[in-house]
Amino acid sequence: MSTLLMALGLFSVTGLNGWEPLGFKKLAPTAYQLVKDGQTQVLRADCRNSASGYLYKGEIDLRRSPILEWRWKISGVYAGINEREKTGDDFPARVYVLRDGGLALWRTRSLVYGWASTQPQGSDWPNPYASQAHMLALQSGNAKAGTWQIQRRDLRADFKRYFDLDVEKLDGVALMSDCDGGDGRRSARAWYGDVKLVSR
Repeated sequence: MSTLLMALGLFSVTGLNGWEPLGFKKLAPTAYQLVKDGQTQVLRADCRNSASGYLYKGEIDLRRSPILEWRWKISGVYAGINEREKTGDDFPARVYVLRDGGLALWRTRSLVYGWASTQPQGSDWPNPYASQAHMLALQSGNAKAGTWQIQRRDLRADFKRYFDLDVEKLDGVALMSDCDGGDGRRSARAWYGDVKLVSR
């Protein structure tokens, strides 16, 4: 049984405390709201030709708690896109983990865990906008849409595998639902449950 060591986003208890909005110039923001799912408070994202997220920024110690655990749910995926291209780089739900390179921006690295529309579950590829970011499709398609899915990732193992980096600390975690690419008619709803770090 894993031991909870660090709570990043206990939306069910503390809401958005510790998180800050993450927006983009010239893009409409996705609408986020704390809502009840049954008896549990979660973060809901309503995406309508928009892109924005929420960021937890701060030192994240992975030495004792390298496993990032969260749950998410979506209403559905986007039709006819290719996430490996810039015009298809949209996800109804995704979670970023960030290692900040400081002034040496080229040293910044991020892993992006997404619920993909068309790329197969388990696939991975460089982000089409930034080679310092690597994409991983943890879920794919509509087969499990409408149901909560629990995700667990060993962040130290993933940074070693995809960037050949031995990391003990990270600098941020972000959630984002985006649907701004293509023909401008994409939309989706997603829900994010508690985000936490646990031991192996």
